[in-house]
Amino acid sequence: MKVQAYAATSPKGALSPFEYELGPLPVDEVDIEVHYCGICHSDMSMLDNEWRITQYPFVPGHEIVGKVLKVGSQVKHLKEGQIVGVGWSAYSCLSCEECMSGNHNLCNHAKGTIVGRHGGFADKVRCQAAWTIPIPDGVNLLAAGPLFCGGITVFNPIIQHNISPLASVGVVGIGGLGHMALAFLKAWGCEVTAFSTSPEKEAEARELGAHHFVSTHDKDALKKLRGRFDMVLDTVNVELDWNAYIKTLKSKGKLHIVGVAPSVTASIGQLMNKQRSISASPTGSPHVMTEMMKFVARHDIQPMVETYALSKVNEAMDRLRHEKPRYRVVLDMGKR
Repeated sequence: MKVQAYAATSPKGALSPFEYELGPLPVDEVDIEVHYCGICHSDMSMLDNEWRITQYPFVPGHEIVGKVLKVGSQVKHLKEGQIVGVGWSAYSCLSCEECMSGNHNLCNHAKGTIVGRHGGFADKVRCQAAWTIPIPDGVNLLAAGPLFCGGITVFNPIIQHNISPLASVGVVGIGGLGHMALAFLKAWGCEVTAFSTSPEKEAEARELGAHHFVSTHDKDALKKLRGRFDMVLDTVNVELDWNAYIKTLKSKGKLHIVGVAPSVTASIGQLMNKQRSISASPTGSPHVMTEMMKFVARHDIQPMVETYALSKVNEAMDRLRHEKPRYRVVLDMGKR
């Protein structure tokens, strides 16, 4: 089966038409016709070879929505024609301690959709069936792609920390991750506070789900919130005044980090005295992704997206690299 894709041949290179052959379908994998594919900052990092793991030619794309074209001979839970999604991971071993305990996303043998494999900036993509997530009826498919990377990244901590609907949660950063976190937490039933360096985002943050808004330009704002939150979810990739945020936590509160900040420095005393903790997580398991999609369908949650045709992929990548889209960028394979 031939695939028509867009690939780069060098770091930071332009994406241009690229054809490749998928080869025989493994017994535990599926082939998917791509309808939509989100563009994530991880696609940019891989394109630029920031992590020194990119193989060229490189086809980005790991926020995929499409239709199952063919299933491997051992795949029983998916069928041809089914609408599915694929995120950062395309494979795990399914037999190690992590996989057997339901933590497939922590598998030491996991393979990324765009790490040593060709991704979703294409008309077709291949994925292990275990990581191919059915999409329930009623979900807006055009906007669903970013849920399979950014969405699960902020949904997983809610499950991981057993966040109660009665909890008070702060979200740091109202961007590609943060705007989805607000929507999830509001639908979960939490009291939600948005933290942002952009005061002009207050009205939008409240529309997205925030009950309260805090401008972090106000140096005294965090002092007024000491002991307020059960969890603070950090979605930004910069270092913060970590101790100030830790002090906003209740006893046994969690500072959970999903933004890739360079480092974290915190006072052990501030953690120990109230039994607070700092944690971090990557994406989520297939089970949690499946539960997330049920939740999305039930509460009509969808990311805010801008769409581009696949032929405009370089324009879309430049939009992400040089500007700040509101809030995610999606390639529409049917758009001209």
